[in-house]
Amino acid sequence: MSALTPKQQLDELLPYNLITTRKWLASKGMTRHAIDNALKSNRLRSLAVGVYTRMESPLSWQSIICSLQLMVDQTVYVGGLTALHQQGLAQYLSGTSVTTIHLYSAGRLPSWIEKIESDIRFIWHSTKTLWTENLFTEESFSRELDWHQSLPTLKVSCPEKAFLEMMADVPKNISFDHANEIMQGLTSLSPNRLEKLLKGCRSIKCKRLFLWFAEKQGYAWFKRLDLSGVDLGVGNRVIAKRGKLDKKYLITVPEHLYG
Repeated sequence: MSALTPKQQLDELLPYNLITTRKWLASKGMTRHAIDNALKSNRLRSLAVGVYTRMESPLSWQSIICSLQLMVDQTVYVGGLTALHQQGLAQYLSGTSVTTIHLYSAGRLPSWIEKIESDIRFIWHSTKTLWTENLFTEESFSRELDWHQSLPTLKVSCPEKAFLEMMADVPKNISFDHANEIMQGLTSLSPNRLEKLLKGCRSIKCKRLFLWFAEKQGYAWFKRLDLSGVDLGVGNRVIAKRGKLDKKYLITVPEHLYG
C-alpha cells in the first residue's frame, strides 16, 4: 500500500473547521517541509505563530474546543454555565459581544489557544480542587453534543455536574439570582448521579450551595437524595457578604432569597 501524499495526510489529520498546531502535525508524522508547502499553497491558513486552520474554514468556539479535545492527552470538558446553556438549561446575561466559554481540566490551558485573536473568552477551571480524578474522567457524567454534521462531537458536563461546577463561580461571576433561576428549570435531575457527584466533589462550598438551591425548589429528585455519605464540612462559610446565615447548610445567602 502506497504512503499518503502530504495533501492526503493533511486531509486526514485536519478536517475543515478544525484548528491545529505545527507541533501536533509534526507529532503525527508531517514533515516541516510538508507543513511549509501547505502554507505556501494556501492549504493551511495561519491564525498565529504555529497555529493553523484550513483555508476558508470559519472560526468558532466549537471548532477551537473540538480541536483541543482531539489534540490534548488530558481530559477537557465544556462545563459549568456553558454546558448548561448548550443543553438548553441556562441563559447568558452578558451584555457584551464577547462569547465566554467555561472549560474544565486537571491540566493547564494550552498556550496556543491564547494566541488566537477572536471575540471568544475561554475561562479555564482546574478540577484538582473540585473533583476526584476518577469522577471527572468518568464518561457517565458527560454528554456528547453534535455541532457539525461531519466533525466529532463536543464533550460537555451533564446537567448535574455542570450546576455543581457553576457553584464555584457564585457570587463572584454568577449571581445568586441567576443561579436560582437556572435551578428552577432543573426539574428532572438524576438522584443516583447526584449522589455520586456530591460524594466525589472536593468543594465544600459547591456542595452546600447546590443543596441550598435545590432544597428551595422541593423537587421530587431532591427528596430522593441520600446524603449520608456526603462530606459537607464544618463551620460557617461566608458566601454572600452581609447575607443571612442559613442554619442548615451554614452558608450566608442573600436575605431576599432566604427561606
